[in-house]
Amino acid sequence: MPRLNLTSQRAIERLRKYTPPPTSYDSVPLSRRAAVLVLLYADRRGELRAVLTMRAKTLSSCRTDLISTGRADSLEESPFQTARREAEEEIGLPDISHQLPRPFTVEHLCEFPANLARTELVVRPCVALLHSFDETTGENADPEVSLIPKLDAREVAAVFTAPFHNFLRAGDEEDWGGNPKDWYKGAWTEWHQSNWRMHQFFVPIRPKDVVKPKARNEDQRQAVNQLEEQEKSSKVIRYRVFGMTARMLVDVARVAYAEEPEFEHNSHFGDETMIAQLRKMGRLSPIRRRGDQLTRADMETAAKLS
Repeated sequence: MPRLNLTSQRAIERLRKYTPPPTSYDSVPLSRRAAVLVLLYADRRGELRAVLTMRAKTLSSCRTDLISTGRADSLEESPFQTARREAEEEIGLPDISHQLPRPFTVEHLCEFPANLARTELVVRPCVALLHSFDETTGENADPEVSLIPKLDAREVAAVFTAPFHNFLRAGDEEDWGGNPKDWYKGAWTEWHQSNWRMHQFFVPIRPKDVVKPKARNEDQRQAVNQLEEQEKSSKVIRYRVFGMTARMLVDVARVAYAEEPEFEHNSHFGDETMIAQLRKMGRLSPIRRRGDQLTRADMETAAKLS
């Protein structure tokens, strides 16, 4: 198998050189800190792919996500440490304190501006590259087969991957035999007292390319069985990637490939300004209450602060 092709090499170099602006992450209380891992790796052609998960049915909602979104354990824990710890818990990827089996290594490339969730969590995206090239044999190991499929059925219903560059395109880059325009849908909405582009990507997946966990109880068995029934109905299914996950993938791809998307989008990265304004008005306090959610009135007040 080849290593990164030239386009992918250049994309990774841009991410290595990316320096985010000052962040509010370090100033918010521990209860508000979260991180997410944007994990990339090279496929057989040397193209970059992003690792994604489908959330377990037993959680509050069934959705696709970047792997390992989780809250920090301590003020001393860095966002990258948080993301790697969550990755170990969810998909079995050894955390930062453990050595990966040969030939795998994980390189921390960069961090992106923090994003603000409606639940008032400040989420820091951490971008990493999973290296799998064996200098001894001159081959790449397949991370999807050899490393990733140790899933926690309580949190993850399935793991799949998507072509990273495709998150800048309005249609499928690969020929799946369907309608390429089924890949992307977007719409403008109001969020943070301004217009926001909400992205939805529908990733085409062959059932054999989806990794599912071993169920530990009846609820988890039902979740896995439901997913398998859905997959039986079509040779190629589409998993929806949307919300904050979609936005992060678009932004990281913009930097990596030095390209703007084919579809309309917001030009700025993250929510650092809004986070700082909310802090000024006393929001994002150490005490998190069940059902905490930002309202239109909160955003109107924060938007007026300088």
